[in-house]
Amino acid sequence: MKTAWILSLSLGLQLSAATVAGRVELKDSRDPSVRAKGNYSGIVVSLLSVEKPPVLAPARATIRQKGKVFLPHILAITAGTVVDFPNDDPIFHNAFSSYNGQVFDLALYPPGSTKSVRFVRPGVVRVFCNIHASMSAVIVVLKTPYFAVSKRDGTFSIPDVPPGEYTLSIFHERATEASLRALDQHVTVEASGLDLPAIAVSETGYLTAPHTHKYGLPYPPLKDENSVYPGARP
Repeated sequence: MKTAWILSLSLGLQLSAATVAGRVELKDSRDPSVRAKGNYSGIVVSLLSVEKPPVLAPARATIRQKGKVFLPHILAITAGTVVDFPNDDPIFHNAFSSYNGQVFDLALYPPGSTKSVRFVRPGVVRVFCNIHASMSAVIVVLKTPYFAVSKRDGTFSIPDVPPGEYTLSIFHERATEASLRALDQHVTVEASGLDLPAIAVSETGYLTAPHTHKYGLPYPPLKDENSVYPGARP
């Protein structure tokens, strides 16, 4: 009887979970992939309950280093998630972050190997490679399990959301903090789900700036891909 009751409760919770769906679009962008191709991918949409603290289950995710690119470029995770950084290139890499999301430094490691980081604090972590200045990724660490990353056409879908009251938030790497906070909104999720109207995200006011390597200095020229440049010690 107890097993049947637990199964019935589990099925009831699954049936009551809803899907929140919508579409985001970018305005005032100078990015070629947005202006010419209408690429609205990589925007993180999250829902935080205003009624009770969320339960965050242990999780694991991966950012690969391949072709001197971090894949995916945008990763959304819950706080406490372990992220693996496998090196799939035939050259050395050194993933690091010295920004205020979570500071870490994986040091140099060779092709075919991997290292990991547990991200414990909600926030935005900007990741770079200490050898290749062109490599970058963004990890959005959330204190809620209800989130999605937009597809190329801007659509997103957040499944298994319990009915209730939530704060909806947006993250886009080329939007100012003020612009993003202005997009915060209160939403009510019914058992039938929620289809949101289109959300416009403006890139107005965003300024790009070159980043330094992990020692706070500009990247020197890299002449030999298979060697380590001066100053890039582990």
